[in-house]
Amino acid sequence: MSIKGIKQAKKDLPHFDMVIVGGGMVGISLALILAAQSDWKILLVEAQSMNVASAPKSHYSASFDDRSTALSWTSRNIYQSIGIWDQLSKHLTDIKHIHVSDRGHGGLTRMSADEAGVDALGYVVENHWLGSVLIDQLGHHSIETLSNTKVSAVRPMRGGIEISLDGKQSAGDEGQQLIRSDLLIIADGSNSKTAQKLGIYSQCSSYRQTAIIANIQLEKKHQGTAYERFTDQGPMALLPLSDYQGQHRSALVWVQSEDAVEQLVMAEDDAFLATLQQRFGHRLGRFQQVGKRVTYPLSLTLATEQVRRNVVVVGNAAHSLHPVAGQGFNLSLRDVSALAARLNQAREIQKDIGSLEVLENYYQQQLVDQRNTLMFSDSLTKFFTGTSRVSAAGRNSGLLALDLVPQLRHGFAKFGMGMATSEAQHG
Repeated sequence: MSIKGIKQAKKDLPHFDMVIVGGGMVGISLALILAAQSDWKILLVEAQSMNVASAPKSHYSASFDDRSTALSWTSRNIYQSIGIWDQLSKHLTDIKHIHVSDRGHGGLTRMSADEAGVDALGYVVENHWLGSVLIDQLGHHSIETLSNTKVSAVRPMRGGIEISLDGKQSAGDEGQQLIRSDLLIIADGSNSKTAQKLGIYSQCSSYRQTAIIANIQLEKKHQGTAYERFTDQGPMALLPLSDYQGQHRSALVWVQSEDAVEQLVMAEDDAFLATLQQRFGHRLGRFQQVGKRVTYPLSLTLATEQVRRNVVVVGNAAHSLHPVAGQGFNLSLRDVSALAARLNQAREIQKDIGSLEVLENYYQQQLVDQRNTLMFSDSLTKFFTGTSRVSAAGRNSGLLALDLVPQLRHGFAKFGMGMATSEAQHG
């Protein structure tokens, strides 16, 4: 859908309950959660192309190179609540086991879904499939969308926000458009340009590391096991994927120092696989093929503000984490689920959804979860990248304790699944 007749006098400006800037996985998920709760008037704005009308109806076309996302148990519950989990589950892989080890040392720990009393510790879904299902679902709700559109200006007004948009919706239809909203939700990624227009910036702390992302063809079946392997050069993870054309696959996230990345990325496939094999070991047999390698620098990024009157910042625009624990997207999904619930609650008692009181209540509700998750990811990264003997001894003691003490292991598994946060909020 698109906005018609938007270039009007200010008194006749199109008005929305909320405008979501950013049509990625977090922005679309929020729009769908809101639409499932109530008849909100929502506009979703995306800078890239996103033609909902012509989107494939949850079409799945497998590819060896598709990037993936690990979904937690809590994320599954959120998607179940809006009725899309059954569709998503057609093409995802259950994480039945997690195996954590430290290369060159004896410490390791193992966790299983059976021990945790759940059907899976997590789920790995290829981004192409997740995106396809989310976009398809937009067409089932009265959510207005504008793609190929950027925010050019944001002006706080009495009782709302005035937003100027620049974009081209069709041939001969381009230029500036002006709208108003009770609430602006910023979900357009790290170092958000939209947030910056309001004087909201990000504090960035570089890990001086880069992640190499690629899919790996395996000799042996992964048996639903996710491997987290810590080495003296940085952590690596292999997440289970569904077979592709009879080939067993796992998704690799390999964290390296900035100095070592270029050589690995530019290496011939055989040389890359040989180095990976040497660092990981042979638990999955011989690595047989590597897909397209993608890199991105790693940093801990936090927005200086997440809420102010009529404005909320979510997703990577609010916080961007190290991928070692796979918590970034899941934390963002918990955030937007809590935000949607708080807005719906405010509406039921006839409170202004853009009021600072309502938005601060949401933020305070999520602050403990955010701090704990940020601390968990950051501490895990630093704990497992130390190269001294003292660091190695501490790591192995920690892993052995997890493996030997069920209560510690259960707590660790619950945190990773988001269950600890859910129980705290509802218990």
